[in-house]
Amino acid sequence: MNNPIDSITPVSLAYASLIFVGFVSVMFLGTIFLPGKQYTGCLQLDGTRKSYKLNGLLLFMATTLTVVTSTLIFNITLAPLTNYFWSLFVVANLFAFVCTGILYVKGQKKQSVNNQPQKLGKIISDLWLGMELNPTWLGVDLKMFAYQPSLIGLGLLNAAFAYLQYEKYGEITPQMWMFQVFWWLYLATHYYYEEFMLSTWDIIAEKFGFMLIWGDLVLVPFFYSIIGWYLVDAIEPITVSAIIAIALLYLIGLTIFRGANAQKHQFKKNSQATIWGQPAQTLEGKLLLSGWWGIGRKLNYTGEICVYFALALTSGFESIIPYILPLWLCGLLCHRAWRDEQRCQTKYGNLWDVYCTKVRFRMLPFVY
Repeated sequence: MNNPIDSITPVSLAYASLIFVGFVSVMFLGTIFLPGKQYTGCLQLDGTRKSYKLNGLLLFMATTLTVVTSTLIFNITLAPLTNYFWSLFVVANLFAFVCTGILYVKGQKKQSVNNQPQKLGKIISDLWLGMELNPTWLGVDLKMFAYQPSLIGLGLLNAAFAYLQYEKYGEITPQMWMFQVFWWLYLATHYYYEEFMLSTWDIIAEKFGFMLIWGDLVLVPFFYSIIGWYLVDAIEPITVSAIIAIALLYLIGLTIFRGANAQKHQFKKNSQATIWGQPAQTLEGKLLLSGWWGIGRKLNYTGEICVYFALALTSGFESIIPYILPLWLCGLLCHRAWRDEQRCQTKYGNLWDVYCTKVRFRMLPFVY
């Protein structure tokens, strides 16, 4: 694994600042000016519904086309992003802190009803969790927008490892191609189903504070790309059987992950939706018993974990570090599944108990 930490200098931080702020600005301008269909969000805790213009797929495809065209015609490379990796990491953290502070002050001005001093615990909580549910700037919902520099930025960082490998060895290995294709499909399907984000807990109920800002701008692009470092120098051939097995795990995981989320979203929009060619079976029109949701209560999380284990498997078994990502997600999503069920128990009461007797398993049929 390359170690770019020595590249952190005042000059590298200055370049990284230009790259990061420039990239976020381009994403923001694209969000404003690129056309997009208007969607109405789910009913929020305050009883309102918000309208969103969604053009993430167009923004993602425009970015992909720009990178491919620039490479083929102008021989531009993304490899320098790996040289500035840790400088970009520092800048992204600073950016997250600044955004948190600005949103906190903005939220204080909007919500302040008196001039009484606040307790330290309340201040820390408001900074961490956020002050506003849907802060906007120039008509852009900032919580939804944060996914654009987060995920498209992750895609660019991942692609940079393929450029770096080609510059070092004059080739791109099959496992590196798998890594690139897997991530591109993951991001492309995310943006194809971008509307589904409107029914997630983050959008419906979470305020926009440091927790989400840092998670979007720092954790996702810089932690989720960790596998790429181990693929750059992994030039030993991978067997055809390994390629097939890893690809199958990835496709099965992605199918379950996206498919389950699609079914949930369709059901939330229309309780009479058709799932797997049949009218949706429900409990009192509130809990879905059809499709993936009739097999497991949280199979969408299982599918996502399979996707990330497939990504890690492209790096082989020389280091445990690439597996930190899927193992961390496994713990995170298992805990989230438990928290989700606590909320459902509170919301649905005895109906949730009936649902659990009909759909016995949470994430792994016949096991868990």
